[in-house]
Amino acid sequence: MKQNRNTPSSLNLADPTIFYDKGTYYLYGTSSDKGFLVYQSKDLTSWTGPVGKKDGFALAKGDAFGDKGFWAPQVFKYRAKFYMAYTANEQIAIAESDSPLGPFTQDTPKAISGTGKQIDPFVFFDDKGKPFLYHVKLQEGNKIFVSEMDSYLNDVIPGTAKLCISASAQWENTENTKWLVTEGPTVFKRGKYYYMIYSANDFRSKDYAVGYATSLSPRGPWTKYQGNPIISRNNVGHNGTGHGDLFQDNEGKYHYVMHTHYSDTKVEKRRTGLIDLQIKPQDDGTAVIMTNISSFRFLSHYINR
Repeated sequence: MKQNRNTPSSLNLADPTIFYDKGTYYLYGTSSDKGFLVYQSKDLTSWTGPVGKKDGFALAKGDAFGDKGFWAPQVFKYRAKFYMAYTANEQIAIAESDSPLGPFTQDTPKAISGTGKQIDPFVFFDDKGKPFLYHVKLQEGNKIFVSEMDSYLNDVIPGTAKLCISASAQWENTENTKWLVTEGPTVFKRGKYYYMIYSANDFRSKDYAVGYATSLSPRGPWTKYQGNPIISRNNVGHNGTGHGDLFQDNEGKYHYVMHTHYSDTKVEKRRTGLIDLQIKPQDDGTAVIMTNISSFRFLSHYINR
C-alpha cells in the first residue's frame, strides 16, 4: 500500500542528535550502512525528510571515512563550517560541510588516531575554545574517555586520553554481565561545573538508561549523580531509553533526544523520542538535571517524494 505524502511516519533513528541553526532543527542518527540521513523541523513537532543533499543523506558512504557501521553522529558549527563527528568501522572520524544538510566530506578519508575500537564521539569546546573529544573505547567493556584535540580538529593530541566514566553503580549493570557498558556521552558546562550525560547497560537491555556526572574540569574526575538514572523505562514507560543528545531550542529551553526499543518485545527498529529537561541550580553551586516525564513523545515525519 502506497503511503500518502501527508501521513506521518515514525522516525526510527537510533543514537539521535538534534542540531539547531538559524530557525531550523536538524535530526540525525544511526539508521543506514549507506551513511547518515537528516530530517528537519521548524518546531520540533512537524518533521520532513530525509532532506540531505545526497539522496536524503547528509553524509554518504564514499564521501568520507568508513564503509559500514555508521553510528552515533554529532553535528556542530566551528569557525563558520559545519562538522560531523561520527563512528564508522568502529572508529571515529570527523567530516565537514558548508551546510547542515551536507554533503559532509573529507578530502582524505581517515579516522581519528587512537588504540583499539573507538565509538560514540562528542566534541566539546571549553571557555577558551579548546576542543576535547569525548568517546568510548572498547577495553574490557565500553568506557568513556576524553582526549584533547588540535585546534583544526584533524586529530587528538597523543598521550592526552583519560578515562572518565566506567560502569560501577548497580543501575549501570542490571543484568550482572562481564562486559560493562557506559556510552553515548554528551557534555556541557553550567557555571563552574561540567556535566556529562551518558547511557549505561547494553543497548539491547530493557534497562538501558540515562544518567549524568559532574566535574570541575573537562578532564575530570567525574562524580556520578546519586539520583541516577534520570531517564529509564521505570519513569518513561518504554524499554531501552538512552543514547541521545542534549540541545537547547530557540527559546533556550533544554531537551534530550534519545531512542527507545521498538516495542516491549523487539529492540529494532529503535524509535526516536524527545523529552524536556530543566537544569535547576543548587545551593552548593551545582545543578540538578530534572526530567519532565509527561513531556516525553515519539517523533514522526512526513516523507519527501
